Amino acid sequence: MDDREIMKFKDEEGNTVEFEAVARIYLGEIEYLILAPLEGSEEDAFVFRVDNVEGNTEYNLVEDDEEFILVKKEYKDLLYKKDK
Repeated sequence: MDDREIMKFKDEEGNTVEFEAVARIYLGEIEYLILAPLEGSEEDAFVFRVDNVEGNTEYNLVEDDEEFILVKKEYKDLLYKKDK
């Protein structure tokens, strides 16, 4: 059974792009998703912050280097713990 979480977004040109949710990370009460494009490799993954705006879920690309590094570190820590 395939239990992958696939999400679809529109790019700047209006094309549908599919991503697979690689990981869900929580830093405090802030939720992040690491998404990798289905057409590409996991190395092409992006980090999105999940924001609740007026009752609606928004996925915002993390562009702040410091925030990105914190999420990346937490992801690596989770992978390391998972391998133990």
